[in-house]
Amino acid sequence: MGTIRAFIAVDLPAAVKMALAGIAADLDRTLSPGAVRWVRPEAMHLTLRFLGDTDVERLPAISSGLDEIAAAHRPFEMRLGRPGCFPGTRRPRVIWVGLAGNEPQLLDLKAGLDRALAPLGWPVEDKTFHPHLTLGRVKEEGRLRDYSPEAVVPPLVVPVATLLLIESDLRPQGPRYTVRHSAALGQA
Repeated sequence: MGTIRAFIAVDLPAAVKMALAGIAADLDRTLSPGAVRWVRPEAMHLTLRFLGDTDVERLPAISSGLDEIAAAHRPFEMRLGRPGCFPGTRRPRVIWVGLAGNEPQLLDLKAGLDRALAPLGWPVEDKTFHPHLTLGRVKEEGRLRDYSPEAVVPPLVVPVATLLLIESDLRPQGPRYTVRHSAALGQA
């Protein structure tokens, strides 16, 4: 049947996407031209788990797992936090905005998701989950040094109400996302 490149995420309201695009534009003005490939606003989301190349035949089992996890968790809200970089400010590769408020609920949701995916072939991740919204990726490793993003981030609300299984089709103009399954939190 084939494979798709897939991940599990939470979508963002349009107002949050536009605010993040504005923050990215402000940061871009402080950098040398072309240093960062900024994420298009319509492609912004909160990634909970990257699945990678996934057999299409496994999608029903993944969708069923998402339904179970979503039913076991109530919707909650977070808000935009401070900007930062991965892996750090000395040689950043990713520029992001963090999330704040209700971190225990998000971490519990993420842990439940990892447990549901483990029997399907995706082991529980051993790295610490740092909830963030990617603004951009540095084009060449080492091009930015000792960069600490400074930006005014409005404390906009980010609702965590639906888990999405998303197919990512990589294209030269940027990824095209297709929702393959949606699971609303709190729906038994």
